[in-house]
Amino acid sequence: MTVSPRSERCSPPERTYRVIQWMTGDVGRAALRHFADNATYELIGVLVHNEDKVGKDAGEIAGIPPIGLAATDDVDAIVELDADCVFYTPVIMDVDTVCRLLRAGKNVVTTSGFFHPSPDFRAPADEIRTACVDGGTSFHGGGIHPGYAGDILPLTLARVMSRIDTIRVHEVVDVVNDAPADHIDWMGFGKDKDAFLSEPTILGLGMPFFAQSMYMIADGLGVTIEKVTAADPQVATAAADIPHAGGTLPRGTVAAQRHEWTAWVDGRPLIVFQASYVTAGPDRLDPAWDLGETRYQIVIEGDPPTELTLKGVRQPDGTMVHPGYTWTAMGAVNAIPDVCDAEPGWLNHLDLGLIRPRGLVRR
Repeated sequence: MTVSPRSERCSPPERTYRVIQWMTGDVGRAALRHFADNATYELIGVLVHNEDKVGKDAGEIAGIPPIGLAATDDVDAIVELDADCVFYTPVIMDVDTVCRLLRAGKNVVTTSGFFHPSPDFRAPADEIRTACVDGGTSFHGGGIHPGYAGDILPLTLARVMSRIDTIRVHEVVDVVNDAPADHIDWMGFGKDKDAFLSEPTILGLGMPFFAQSMYMIADGLGVTIEKVTAADPQVATAAADIPHAGGTLPRGTVAAQRHEWTAWVDGRPLIVFQASYVTAGPDRLDPAWDLGETRYQIVIEGDPPTELTLKGVRQPDGTMVHPGYTWTAMGAVNAIPDVCDAEPGWLNHLDLGLIRPRGLVRR
């Protein structure tokens, strides 16, 4: 039997994967902590953008003891490293940079926006596929939403269904307690309601990225999406001043927002995504939205009606830390071994199948 060079790279679970961490924001730092503690990975390089981080030990950047590896902003030096995979975590992907890494013989796993080759990303998808062929490498995008809660979980739940009429995915985020303080301004909270509704919104601009999950669900179910539509955003204002880590949201300004997108199949809504971001409970919102805890909620209407909720665990002392950034990082990191051992190309979740996480059970 002829074995391809790529197939020869497949290996038993004890193989170690040499990885580079590309950028060290919230997601990148979560990945650094994991790479440092999981013997499946050997961290060989860390690229940073902030000059204050240059030369610092990667452990210090990640908030753990030193690990003996200094961060650098030298892109050329990082690209020259002999790595199996680059974990690429900027907020926005630079396709040219990713293609450079792929052509340099490095597999790329990312949380930066490309999860499924939907029509919105046809051109960059072609560039990435070509780079994979040139470098004999693979590319994969993952995360929490999109990249897990809005695609893998609905398809997993579909496994126990007899008939599916509608799939609804609802993301709820308590921005004050479960997101970085900069999200308040970044997402337009504290603005005048009319001004907010008349301008583009961060979540509204994200529709093509969330639509990737819809297309993956449709591909998994063997149906074709005719169109994806967006409803007008809804807002609730502050019924009283709302304090937060960075200041105060004045009464009467935007304090909650809801966005909804629908994928249509055979002339009817099949997949509906809602994203609700709030800064306070119903007693301080007008209207009094009562959305509950930060969570991802998947509801499938059909036979039988079925619901699945993903959220953090409340501790005995009543506290609960939303693990959103860890989920985002691990949703992609745990795919690294399977991506490195796969044939070259853009690998979406359907291509990889059931991921086999390595090194999660440890002392």
